[in-house]
Amino acid sequence: MNIKALISDLQDYYLLSFRGLLGAFRRPFYYKDMVEQMDYAGAGSFFIMALVSLFIGMALSLQLSAELSILGLKMYTGRAVGISIIREIGPVTAALVFAGRVGSGMASELGSMVLGHQVDSLRVFGVDPMKKLVTPRILSSILMLPALTIIGDAVSLLGAYYIVVFVTSQSGYIYWRSVHDVLIFENVFSGAVKPFIFGFLISSVSCYAGFTTKGGAMGLRQTTTTAVVASIIMVIVSDFVLTRVLLYAWGFSV
Repeated sequence: MNIKALISDLQDYYLLSFRGLLGAFRRPFYYKDMVEQMDYAGAGSFFIMALVSLFIGMALSLQLSAELSILGLKMYTGRAVGISIIREIGPVTAALVFAGRVGSGMASELGSMVLGHQVDSLRVFGVDPMKKLVTPRILSSILMLPALTIIGDAVSLLGAYYIVVFVTSQSGYIYWRSVHDVLIFENVFSGAVKPFIFGFLISSVSCYAGFTTKGGAMGLRQTTTTAVVASIIMVIVSDFVLTRVLLYAWGFSV
């Protein structure tokens, strides 16, 4: 891909993202589409999010307990698990699961509509495809991913609790007390602000990939792959940038 084509793609992506967000403040408001997308992105992802988060919490707790026990610091497992899940692992895990399930679904659905000329039909009837198709998906992702992240964090902490108490024979009271101690504003804010940005990035990238679908079934396969890969890269890169900015904002010298 040459530089001119890359700049053109970035411009189109920024325009789509801007128009998708702007549609939330302009009539008409497609409430039914919004509810349908929230159900698909939120309720539809609940089980897989909970399952992945449960085993992430259990594996993390098991590994940390084994390493900290060598140093005689086993009682700090809850603190280490709490900070890791709330600040980093929880939001990133939720975003990656969201990209794999919801992002790919958005890209393939919109890609099918483009190939089936349904998007062109909307334009013929005077309906703005950006507001009808993109805005509900972006807004539902921005709202549902933070909710799923909170649920995932809670399930991960419960999974870690099971390992701490029933596998490594530690005190459940000390574990929850340690988790409570790390629930300060800096940690909670850092873990809460990321899902909003991740949700926007995943939905906007997936919608753009869907709207640029070409070439039939092969093109649709490429669209879905591109949406997931690009979303994962955006999540990882933005997580690093946000972590660096937030650490600087809280006065941590790294």
